[in-house]
Amino acid sequence: MELISVLKYEGSSDVFVYKHPSQDFNLGTQLIVHETQQALFFCDGHALDLFEAGRYTLETQNIPLLRDLIKLGTGGENVFHSEVYFINIATMMGIKWGTDSKVRLFDPASGLYIEIGASGNFNLRVNDARKLILKIVGTADALMQGDILGTAAAAGKFRALVMNKVKANLSRIIKEQNINILEIDSYMDVLSERLQAVINETLGEYGLIMPEFYITNILTPDDDPNFIRLKQQFADKTLKVREEEIRRAEAEAAQSRKLLEAQTNAQLKTVAATGEAEALKIKAQAEAEAYKMQAYAEAEEMKAKGYTYQQETARQVGLEAMQNGITGGGSGGSGGGIGDIAGLGVTLGAMGGVINMTKDALNPIMDNSKQVGEGFGNVVAGNIPQNSTFQSNKWVCLKCGKADITSNFCPDCGAPKAESSAFGWTCPSCGKAGIITNFCPDCGQKRPDPAWDCTCGQKGITSNFCPNCGKKRGE
Repeated sequence: MELISVLKYEGSSDVFVYKHPSQDFNLGTQLIVHETQQALFFCDGHALDLFEAGRYTLETQNIPLLRDLIKLGTGGENVFHSEVYFINIATMMGIKWGTDSKVRLFDPASGLYIEIGASGNFNLRVNDARKLILKIVGTADALMQGDILGTAAAAGKFRALVMNKVKANLSRIIKEQNINILEIDSYMDVLSERLQAVINETLGEYGLIMPEFYITNILTPDDDPNFIRLKQQFADKTLKVREEEIRRAEAEAAQSRKLLEAQTNAQLKTVAATGEAEALKIKAQAEAEAYKMQAYAEAEEMKAKGYTYQQETARQVGLEAMQNGITGGGSGGSGGGIGDIAGLGVTLGAMGGVINMTKDALNPIMDNSKQVGEGFGNVVAGNIPQNSTFQSNKWVCLKCGKADITSNFCPDCGAPKAESSAFGWTCPSCGKAGIITNFCPDCGQKRPDPAWDCTCGQKGITSNFCPNCGKKRGE
């Protein structure tokens, strides 16, 4: 019986399992297990204790399962059959794989069938030494890397497993993930992870695991008419989508440009309208100031001469009346000279002054003018008797400025006659009433323009430009 002192293995790294050739060694033998190894101790065909990295003296103290199977003889003599298997637990890298035939794939987008192939590599590691030896190695002397997928000369133990899992699940995963076969290279990591999980479900039963599984190449049938049609369809679709995106971008740019132009034009119109309105305002103020200064000068002149503005106006009316040949109308009513006075276009107040100041000059018509003067007073008071010898059927709308109105309502703005005056306008600055000129004779205030409504919806505008949209009056 041979006495063994040391059991260890320092062989090739492509070996998964190595059975030490020495058997039936005595208790007390030294067992050396490296960091990348495990050692499984067999006794009389039973897999007993599993040793991790370290140095061990084989005796019943560190082989507790052995005590249940044997009874030691005297003197340390070997009385049982013993074996040791060394298991390489390092990860073996770059084990190549590839499908042995094409995988038939149906593309739902195009309705075409195409055939593809796949290849790559994976890494393999032992994660349960006892399962591996009991289910795969058995009594064999070793398990090599080539035994997993096989070589050119012989098929491997797991080749059929890997091929079956890849071919059965590749097309299904592509369909589930809705992967376009023409873009499949972008999804190799997704396919690799899914296939790795499927394969490891079965490998785990044999004490092995694939920590990494890679698809490095998808073989597409470039010469297949169906595949060519599929690529053409995809290219046409991509071009149409791109053209539509370009058209949409151009339309959005054109819309933005038109909007910007409209905003710019509106701003320019607003600025122009504001400037024009300001210029008109300055001009009107200057004209009013000039007229005011002239009125002040005339008033001072009349004051120096000893009469008022109203007296001067009455004097001018009287002169105008005489120049136009005003004569008495007899008892026939309001015709004749009094009608001529009304046609001079002066205020009723001035007419009253004319009758008082020209009494001596107009003796031939005073009998009739007395009745007319009473009529003037009634008109000024806003009360025209029905039997009055003086009646005026024309009036001026103070709301919109419409003149020579004969109806009871203004034809432009609809204001009733009661809200208007038949004799001029009232100055909003000093309160002077019955003005028929464009400027107030007392303060020089310009006659306000009638209110107007803009087409944008703004109503009751008194300025020359719409404060809402900037449109000019009358546009």
